[in-house]
Amino acid sequence: MNKPTTDKIAKLHPSVRQEVTKIIQECNTALTGRAKVRITQGLRTFKEQEELYALGRTKVNPAGKTPKKPMGNKVTNAKAGQSVHNYGFAVDICLIIDGKTASWDTKKDWDNDQVADWYECVKIFAKYGWEWGGNWKTIKDLPHFDKRGFNSWRKLYKLKKDKTVM
Repeated sequence: MNKPTTDKIAKLHPSVRQEVTKIIQECNTALTGRAKVRITQGLRTFKEQEELYALGRTKVNPAGKTPKKPMGNKVTNAKAGQSVHNYGFAVDICLIIDGKTASWDTKKDWDNDQVADWYECVKIFAKYGWEWGGNWKTIKDLPHFDKRGFNSWRKLYKLKKDKTVM
């Protein structure tokens, strides 16, 4: 498992750290080819969430910026406190190909086993009770997974908070 992934796991909620470690290891074992899983996002502070929410709204996001869309693309609809990432119960992933190139390609079968590598990971996360953002009805978030039972920010917001996350 790569260092960026282990660093992000260490910042997740303590109740899911071991499980996420096991999921990533299982994904990497299943992906027998050139791809390995990297967590690109785990716990996100409220301040980081505010900054993401501002992109495409009050702060220019170079991604998607056009004359008709001078602010660029919006990144999230979740304000600070409204993302499960703010509580350490969500991760975003990518696949690292040949140890160097990040990929979010959900169709590629790098290990040639007739199953897209991304979907191998989706199945493994689901086996452990994690919901995939690719199954959402409104905005699809393909890199996103969150823990069922802990994926309501409205419930999590009411819990006692760690002041370092605010």
